[in-house]
Amino acid sequence: MSPIVPVEIEDEPEGAPPIETLTGYQWPLPHGRITLPFGPTPWGSRVVDGELFHDGLDLATFCGDRVVAAHDGEVIAAGRHYDFAMGWLGDLTPYTNRLDAKQLWGTLPIVVVVDDGNGYRSMYAHFGKIVVKRGDTVEAGSLLGYEGRTGRASGCHLHYGLYSPAETAEFRIVRAVSRRMKLPTAEIARVDPRLVLPNRAKPSD
Repeated sequence: MSPIVPVEIEDEPEGAPPIETLTGYQWPLPHGRITLPFGPTPWGSRVVDGELFHDGLDLATFCGDRVVAAHDGEVIAAGRHYDFAMGWLGDLTPYTNRLDAKQLWGTLPIVVVVDDGNGYRSMYAHFGKIVVKRGDTVEAGSLLGYEGRTGRASGCHLHYGLYSPAETAEFRIVRAVSRRMKLPTAEIARVDPRLVLPNRAKPSD
């Protein structure tokens, strides 16, 4: 059976902390160029206010570049069994049963999810290789793994997402994607990572 189990985080916040109170974040791919920003886009698989939407920030440099932790925290998922930590709103059993029956786990991206200890979780996807495991404690700048193109990716890059488990807003999933993958129809709403990442002197996007 698939190791999909709930994650219990001690002292879970009662409400999502205001994003402007978060500090200590750094770019997870320090020299990465933004190839797809957070927000409305024809290539999104989420739906927000009736528009297709990209729920994270895509950064790219070159295959094998170092991906580091954007913030201190605890690794709560590492590998291809990560969906329990992604904030899906609904039952994942049909989805995981499909992956089991069709032996599709190897088609998923390699992902790391870090509970930042501040009421938010950081999600890093498409690694070629990771060097952390579930339960590890990391510091901002700690090596998580190496830029890759696992899963549904047209080239090597990092997808970086951020959300609070206490958030009450949600993003809808494109109906065709939800049906095909047997995924829930919504996820906890994400926030734009650029709201917490430091400004760059010369933005590369």
